[in-house]
Amino acid sequence: MEQFVTLTVNGVILGSVFAAFALTLVLIFRATRIINFGQGAMAMFSGFLALRTIEATGSWWLGLLVAIVSGFVIGALVERVIVRPVESGPEINAVIVTLGVFVGFVALAGILFGNQFRGFPGAFSLQGFDLVAITPNDLFKLGAVVVALLVLVVLFQLTSLGLQMRAAAFGQEVARLLGVRVSNMLTLGWALAGAFGALAGVLIASGSPISPNYMDAVVVFGFVAAVLGGLDSFVGAVVGGLVLGLTSTYVSGYVSSALPTLAALAILVVVLLVRPGGLFSSSVARKV
Repeated sequence: MEQFVTLTVNGVILGSVFAAFALTLVLIFRATRIINFGQGAMAMFSGFLALRTIEATGSWWLGLLVAIVSGFVIGALVERVIVRPVESGPEINAVIVTLGVFVGFVALAGILFGNQFRGFPGAFSLQGFDLVAITPNDLFKLGAVVVALLVLVVLFQLTSLGLQMRAAAFGQEVARLLGVRVSNMLTLGWALAGAFGALAGVLIASGSPISPNYMDAVVVFGFVAAVLGGLDSFVGAVVGGLVLGLTSTYVSGYVSSALPTLAALAILVVVLLVRPGGLFSSSVARKV
């Protein structure tokens, strides 16, 4: 029983890490209908900027603020300078460009910050409690993911800005006729995704060693979590992340530490066979 509780707690913590990144993928997809394969590298770069700020000032919270602001700016610049010139072409062009963004930011981080591992301090204590294998820093991560989820749901479901962003993503010509400034909404979508991605990058790095590749494994599981939940569902992203986190720890603890990735693949295949749009997708298919 003690092992089950420990594995469950660890699974929830790990799942929150996957969910944090999956939320940013859903955000960019809902705002622009583009799957951004460069999101992890952009978050990583903001994470390193946060670390530099923390080392220079000693303030973890100032580092978080720098990361979020830099993520916002990076997201807007990537959309304006790199993605926009190819938006009018085939949809695959934008996807390929985001792969280039991934490679570019990883290379740039290696040049500016080095390729060696560096410790990233936690926002709170990394000392676990006596009864459960969880730390105050882990609880902070869980709380931050929940707050991010609530903010995104409110933004897209209950505000005029969210409605305009969704309209710009789904039907640009109709949105323009209704007075929506589509160009600005697309840029804002990328900027917000960059900001929330930076938040995810800092949460994932908190209390762990980081290098320019520290987001790679999270990116893979984050994509799987987003697809499991449905690429247009914020709640689905969190549920998908928790499912993967719990599956990974249970498989590692009861079967073999070499099988979590295979188990995640099996879950993904089964879910997509039963419900191709994901568990929480609002629609199965869309026609242009």
